[in-house]
Amino acid sequence: MPIAEAPPTDSSSAESRMAAGVAVIEKYLETMPTSPGVYRMVSAKGDVLYVGKAKNLKKRVVAYAHPERQTIRIRRMIAETAQMEVVTTHTEVEALLLESNLIKRLEPRYNILLRDDKSFPFILITADHDWPQVLKHRGARNRKGEYFGPFASAGAVNQTLSALQRAFLLRSCSDSVFGSRTRPCLLHQIKRCSAPCVARIERESYLALVEEARAFLSGQSRRVQADLGARMDAASRAMEYEQAAVFRDRIRALTQIQAHQDINPLEVEEADAVALYQAGGASCIQVFFFRSGCNYGNRAYFPAHAQDAEAPEVMAAFLGQFYADKQPPREVLVNVEPAESAIVAGALSEKAGRKVAVLWPKRGDRRRLLDHALENARAALGRRLAESGAHRRLLDGVGELFGLDGPPERIEVYDNSHIQGTDAVGAMIVAGPEGLMKSAYRKFNIRSTELTPGDDFGMMREVLERRFRRAQKEDPDHDRGLWPDLVLIDGGQGQLDAAAQIFADLGIDEVALAGIAKGPDRNAGRERFFVPGRAPFSLEPKDPVLYFLQRLRDEAHRFAIGTHRARRSKGIGRSALDEVAGIGAHRKKSLLHHFGSAREVADAGLADLEAVSGISKAMAKKIYDHFHPQG
Repeated sequence: MPIAEAPPTDSSSAESRMAAGVAVIEKYLETMPTSPGVYRMVSAKGDVLYVGKAKNLKKRVVAYAHPERQTIRIRRMIAETAQMEVVTTHTEVEALLLESNLIKRLEPRYNILLRDDKSFPFILITADHDWPQVLKHRGARNRKGEYFGPFASAGAVNQTLSALQRAFLLRSCSDSVFGSRTRPCLLHQIKRCSAPCVARIERESYLALVEEARAFLSGQSRRVQADLGARMDAASRAMEYEQAAVFRDRIRALTQIQAHQDINPLEVEEADAVALYQAGGASCIQVFFFRSGCNYGNRAYFPAHAQDAEAPEVMAAFLGQFYADKQPPREVLVNVEPAESAIVAGALSEKAGRKVAVLWPKRGDRRRLLDHALENARAALGRRLAESGAHRRLLDGVGELFGLDGPPERIEVYDNSHIQGTDAVGAMIVAGPEGLMKSAYRKFNIRSTELTPGDDFGMMREVLERRFRRAQKEDPDHDRGLWPDLVLIDGGQGQLDAAAQIFADLGIDEVALAGIAKGPDRNAGRERFFVPGRAPFSLEPKDPVLYFLQRLRDEAHRFAIGTHRARRSKGIGRSALDEVAGIGAHRKKSLLHHFGSAREVADAGLADLEAVSGISKAMAKKIYDHFHPQG
């Protein structure tokens, strides 16, 4: 198609620039085909501004000739358009594939962009040597062997490889090093290699270890672990205690892999769980990789887009660009139905050469995986916002919200944690211009014996009194940076009144005080704020300041729970399992036999606990909830 030049424009006139852009689009519409295809908006400098696809190109592009119907962002793009480029395709699916590839390659600034230049690592068990090697692999799969992955990061692969070495004693050295060894290396001495290079193991026995590793990586971890447990018992009965200890150590290594995998779905064989979370005009997408029934880690992405971009649009753009250079799994699980989901599924199926199902489940294992991914996306976006340049603007917003003289330099947030009044603790987290100030965090063991168990107001009074009496003693002139500009209490009017009373008793009137309480049904986004002398109020659900304050509240809650758990578990000679109601000697023995230690039990997923002999689903849930309180 011939290129139409933009007519001369008056750079000082926004109206004339808009008219020029519309004129270019209208010129192209005269010869625009009605078939599927991809169009590009190009600036006068030759930069691609936007790439779009359409089932009917002419019907889609004609909308740009009416800028009054478009968003501010699209109107700005129209005004910058000096020429267009069009490519027709046979189907809309082909158009989507081409669009995704062009966006990934050209990075037009008016598109939703996924900036991702990292390839995913795999674990390779080689098949081109008599003594197979296990190693990390990245790039083209041009070496003979079996590939397991993808893993979310090199760290996830290294962690898994380290545990595999302890569990299966396979060599990781190169073929040249293997052929030149005359004595075992350090890995053999620390029990991470069986030293096949110097014939410390027969080839048949080594290949059996290879098969066990292959089975474990293929999703048969329970069978491998059960077999090792049986062999450990047999060795113990035969009083071969050194051999039994070797099997015990291998079981522990396998359990470590499962614990670090965090969640191990029973019904999901091959899928990516893709969860989108939006707040403050930004998005985070977490992708969890599940292969052979195992969790191979996760990675967070932060696509660039306009603040008003809708979730379905962002999800569709992400899936197209993410799989533009990657092989899609058999299932892609999403928490938000992507725009034009049928077209997206068709494009992924064509890319994979087989059917790819794009699903947004509402219940079951798949929904549980998405909920877990969504929580990770929420936390990652919070960290991103706190660490970005927008942090100062958020502090400005906090200052305006609570009527401060300027942006706060130090915000302190307080929360309590206990179980029916036992092991009660208070927690203080601190945030400032550089984000969370973890070195300034403080924990308070509740000392008062006069408090009624569960008296949250009394606990808050004790924490604040101790904190600010100390500040008055150590920094009476307020010149050492120990005084906050804002104290935020996790709670409503009652907690605020308790805090205000302490401030009044201590004569503190220069520190702003506020409470944040969850709304009806404890829904995030419907929080109510309580400030002395003002009626309770709420913020708009997408307000960046609201999200920032939610994150501070959640960080205080996390720190309080962690402090409470540490205090609850502390005690010489006590096992963490002794604190779980319903765990007697027999169940405790089964758990320790299966996992190797109480720490591994605490890190285990729900499905792993249910697999232990003598542990019912109800008891597994009770154990899991004990070590993973949700607050």
